[in-house]
Amino acid sequence: MTPLHSILSRFLQMTCLALSISTPVYSYAAINKTPHDAQLSLENYLVKERNTAGLRSKTIKIDDISWSYSEGGSSNKPAVLLIHGLAGNRDNWNGVAHFLTPYYHVIIPDLPGNGETKVADNFDLSVPNVTQRLRRFVEAINVEDKLNIAGHSLGGSIATVYASQYPFDTQSLFLLNSAGIYKQANTAYTKDPYFLKHLIVSKPGDLDDVMGQVMQSPPDLPIYFKKAQEKILISQSVQTRKMIDQLITLSRIYTPESFARMTQTIEAPTLILWGKQDKIINVEAANELQSLLKRAETPVILNNVGHMPILEAEQQVANHYLPFLAKTQKLKNPLADKLIPLN
Repeated sequence: MTPLHSILSRFLQMTCLALSISTPVYSYAAINKTPHDAQLSLENYLVKERNTAGLRSKTIKIDDISWSYSEGGSSNKPAVLLIHGLAGNRDNWNGVAHFLTPYYHVIIPDLPGNGETKVADNFDLSVPNVTQRLRRFVEAINVEDKLNIAGHSLGGSIATVYASQYPFDTQSLFLLNSAGIYKQANTAYTKDPYFLKHLIVSKPGDLDDVMGQVMQSPPDLPIYFKKAQEKILISQSVQTRKMIDQLITLSRIYTPESFARMTQTIEAPTLILWGKQDKIINVEAANELQSLLKRAETPVILNNVGHMPILEAEQQVANHYLPFLAKTQKLKNPLADKLIPLN
């Protein structure tokens, strides 16, 4: 993967129901270099960022997927799987992972077709298939038992499907600005996935508008950086449209009722967190999601945060997640027995 492609992956990824747009906070020293220096140093910067978070880069080949993932913490600790949106990458979680690796075994994969996880052009990127492939991945690295799962945006949908399909192995569930099919969803993007095409950067000047939609306070970036991002996003716009077309098809098949039935089967204790100023999936969806889940806590709503809390407020995310994780590790799987402490 070229440094310039990494810049795109780290500074702007689109995902709502299938896309996630994210803008990490680099130091100004890293950003305010010449374009040539920035491109040369970015890969090293990402390696340093992962190292700071206690993460190591790994790869594994499973069937027709060459998985790339980050792993950190002791393998003797409870496992935590962090899931990004389909057009994001594992580095979106680095800031949160920094707070988790001292206490947990953290795994963050690049999902198929994203980051450095490579698949064929005709790979099925639907949520059901990605969830099934993710299950094979966690089995291959031996972390499927008592797995704690967290998912942001579309990653939340994948985590929800996983917890529904593999209830005996899911210890806890954490959903952040989670995509779904909600009755109370009232943004243009959630009412009609076709509007996701408005988030495609297809011509110069689109980038500022898109960043303003997904973050409450988008960072100021150097002009050369924006131009570089736009150039790559424009080159990928055809593939992005194909992904959205798949979502549009799925939205015609599934309904709020079918989504509710699936969600109501989940037994795992669940934490829900939302950015109050989310313009992609409005915050009212958080209470609806809570009402569907058997063991969901009162949603955590972060003020002055948009669709990207894992980048806009990573320490706040960790501050809420760590106590929840500590509490849920003491609970038995409710399918095996009543939800009672182990000691």
